[in-house]
Amino acid sequence: MYKQVILVRKDLKLSPGKLAVQVAHASLQAYKLASARIRKKWEEEGAKKVVLAVSDLRSLKRYLDKAKRAGIPSALIMDRGLTQLKPGTITCLGLGPAREEEIDRITGKLKLL
Repeated sequence: MYKQVILVRKDLKLSPGKLAVQVAHASLQAYKLASARIRKKWEEEGAKKVVLAVSDLRSLKRYLDKAKRAGIPSALIMDRGLTQLKPGTITCLGLGPAREEEIDRITGKLKLL
């Protein structure tokens, strides 16, 4: 089984609309980094996505490092600063799609947002 995980910074206290847009950016960008074979399998299985919370930027970057070391497609999302955040604010991280057990090894202890 394959899945994608989006990690979102809780410290930013994003509005529901801003949160939705940032998660969508992370999902799409990480998807583009996965191989065509993995994307196809993930889509055939229903394109499972899970959104999890991290406390802050430092924590988010730790998960990025772990994912990169594991070879999991990783997309760090920076806001353009057109609405509620300063330009360049890192909001979330898209991981995968990748094998569920690989992603769970890294993010399995995090809570749903």
